[in-house]
Amino acid sequence: MKKTSISTAVLAALLATVALAGCKKKEDTADSNAQPAAPVAMTPAEPAAPQPMTAAAPVSVSAISVGKTAAADKSVAPAALFSPKDIIIVSFRTDGTANNVNTGVKLTYQDGQVAGEKSQALNTTGAETTNVTFENANGWPAGKYRAEVTVDGKAAGTPQEFEVK
Repeated sequence: MKKTSISTAVLAALLATVALAGCKKKEDTADSNAQPAAPVAMTPAEPAAPQPMTAAAPVSVSAISVGKTAAADKSVAPAALFSPKDIIIVSFRTDGTANNVNTGVKLTYQDGQVAGEKSQALNTTGAETTNVTFENANGWPAGKYRAEVTVDGKAAGTPQEFEVK
């Protein structure tokens, strides 16, 4: 036996009443002071059950590059050696769909000290390249560095290492 909700039963009764009223024979009334019947209040039909949303493909990082200049398409020619006054560009390519997904890039110096860290929201519906630029007005200390990318706080892609001489 299938159970129906009260609102479905009320709606069915209301529709049946309206249908019967529409089929009823019109009667002549001799009384000119008779009030017209009050309109029947219609309740809106129940909304359709929500359709399950298909989960968006999670965003993933397919490539990370570290370089000095970016092309018009945001691609960065990888560089392994930088001078202290160079601008460091960390470029990462994402695949998938993202709506305000938090991404982060962190530069770590050889002793584990954070040399730079930036984050931003990512909105994309497909493959996209994002560049994050780091500058040091005092010059980058000589040594080895590591560039890491995170998506929603989780490590993503393959970290890249480079050196400043």
